[in-house]
Amino acid sequence: MGGKFKQVSLIAFGAVIGVMLSLNFSAVADKVGPGPLPVEELRAFTEVFGKIKNDYVEPVEDKKLITEAINGMLSGLDPHSAYLDADAFKELRVGTQGEFGGLGIEVGMEDGFVKVVSPIEDTPAYHAGLKSGDLIIKLDDTPVKGLTLNDAVKRMRGKPGTSITLTVLRKGESKPQVFTLTRAVIKVQSVKSKLAEAGYGYIRITQFQERTGEDLAKALENLYKENKEPLKGLVLDLRNDPGGLLNTAVAVSAAFLQPGQLVVYTEGRAEDAKMRLSASKEFYLHGPRDDDYIKRLPAAVKTVPIVVLVNGGTASASEIVAGALQDHKRAIVMGTQSFGKGSVQTVLPLGNNTAIKLTTARYFTPGGRSIQAKGIEPDIVVEDATVNGVDQSLSIREADLERHLGNGNKSEEVTSKPVQPETKPEPEKAKDKKTKADGKPELVSKSDYQLNQALNLLKGLQILQKK
Repeated sequence: MGGKFKQVSLIAFGAVIGVMLSLNFSAVADKVGPGPLPVEELRAFTEVFGKIKNDYVEPVEDKKLITEAINGMLSGLDPHSAYLDADAFKELRVGTQGEFGGLGIEVGMEDGFVKVVSPIEDTPAYHAGLKSGDLIIKLDDTPVKGLTLNDAVKRMRGKPGTSITLTVLRKGESKPQVFTLTRAVIKVQSVKSKLAEAGYGYIRITQFQERTGEDLAKALENLYKENKEPLKGLVLDLRNDPGGLLNTAVAVSAAFLQPGQLVVYTEGRAEDAKMRLSASKEFYLHGPRDDDYIKRLPAAVKTVPIVVLVNGGTASASEIVAGALQDHKRAIVMGTQSFGKGSVQTVLPLGNNTAIKLTTARYFTPGGRSIQAKGIEPDIVVEDATVNGVDQSLSIREADLERHLGNGNKSEEVTSKPVQPETKPEPEKAKDKKTKADGKPELVSKSDYQLNQALNLLKGLQILQKK
């Protein structure tokens, strides 16, 4: 089973500006037979092709027509299937190494415009004030309408130090907003950690990169050294984490689960799309000789009480982690319902250094819940108006995207219910985000309502254990 996993490149999230997509595994083709060719539809295609070649107002190259036909064929399936030209394919192979050039925006398409899913912390987009839900309608002087997502991404990427002007439609604003951003080489620290207070650790994962599992292990080791005794509780913050590589999601889950416990499984039409990934080193290490950093962790990591924070920006790989820890009763999930990106994309290389990114399966939690278009429902619902600089009222989810894939679970209407009523912070608490002298938000802030509720819950659990 481990060999099968390593043959397929699984991308655990949607399109991202200058971030996240990478090939850790070589792809294989779907072995299901194509069936009989649709003769009438192919005849219509060739007729349209001929009409354009002969009658269009200007000459059009065959390559352009075929490429656009492939683009349309894939983009019409779902929001995450796409054709990758040579440039996009190259970006996909290098984008998750934690350093890249660009603006730092996770994006999708809606009504022909580029929609901001989430700005990434400490990037040009984040500091310029772009928000989740913004619609980018113009790139410099070029209207976005009519561009593919890949074309728009290409225009937003560029040499660090160069600038681009984005014209944005924002909910609640009567006029378009104009932002001028300077492209940068963005180094994203995927794991951040700190002792929230004596005995209680805090770890935030911003995205799942190639080294996230190793960085998490180091963060846990440092927290235990700093605290000088076993932690009483741990907060794992996955809010506004758009996902990343599947094997690192398995690694993060394996840090807290017992060896061999199921993390996630996938279901698709082809045999290669059906996998069961567990908390075992063959599913998160690159090779048999790699150092098993999970095995070195203190034994107490497997039993420390955990609260996982999630919200509408928690997507794909981060949803896999939250769902696995929730199903195994290893953590209490707190916050608001996650994004619901539960589909598997397989990257299939073509000729001329191009490829297609094709949705081939759905993710299911160990308990059999489909994540797709549903997300992870928290055990305890706690709302917060603003999290890490992102206005939660503007958040979109997978189910809001056009042509999103269905849930695929006949019992999808049966969901777990929150064990506590919804709790809302006072408005002034949501706005009063403490910052450091350099203008960056504090990693652990007393005004972070959800985080402080998580710490209160851990303290309550500690009191109950003592009794």
